[in-house]
Amino acid sequence: MSSPRTPNPARRSERSRQAVLAAARELVSEVGYPKVTIEAIAARAGVGKQTIYRWWPSKGAVVFDGFLALSEGEEGVRLPDTGDIEADLKTVMRATVAEFGDPAFEAPLRALNTQIIEDPELAALYREKLAGPLDQAKKERLRNAQRAGQLRADADLGLVLEVLYAPLYQRWLHRSGPLTPEYADALVDAALRAFAP
Repeated sequence: MSSPRTPNPARRSERSRQAVLAAARELVSEVGYPKVTIEAIAARAGVGKQTIYRWWPSKGAVVFDGFLALSEGEEGVRLPDTGDIEADLKTVMRATVAEFGDPAFEAPLRALNTQIIEDPELAALYREKLAGPLDQAKKERLRNAQRAGQLRADADLGLVLEVLYAPLYQRWLHRSGPLTPEYADALVDAALRAFAP
């Protein structure tokens, strides 16, 4: 006679966590961040709200983790390095433009930006878990370009990233123009001209 299987609490917890993250993303997309509540997330996910508060301190933290979960399973952050900085940056910037235009990313990202302005703890979490690692990977690729003589050796890499990304972010934030692959390419061209050796 076989013994009855004991449920694996870790598997159940992970299933609940994924359900909460998916519910947060869906609700933000459907009703907008201000109308999302912990109660609504719990109901959609099929968990008690105490479960959510056990894992996350705030609605903003849940939405942030929901956003991060979209890229779970990716091995670290690495940018393409074919040896051609122009081609590599255009690949990355085109992917960024596509992501910013994807409703699955856009609604949670807009909500996250709103909350980061108001919540210093969430802003610190964002820098630690997302912005910081991404910036380090981008700077490493730019350092390789400097070593190869494709960028000025004395270029401030933080400034290079700002020249690349700030206009895109501004256009996205203010909805002031289309985010197209051609726009992404133009930003790369401008940045490379500005920091050419």
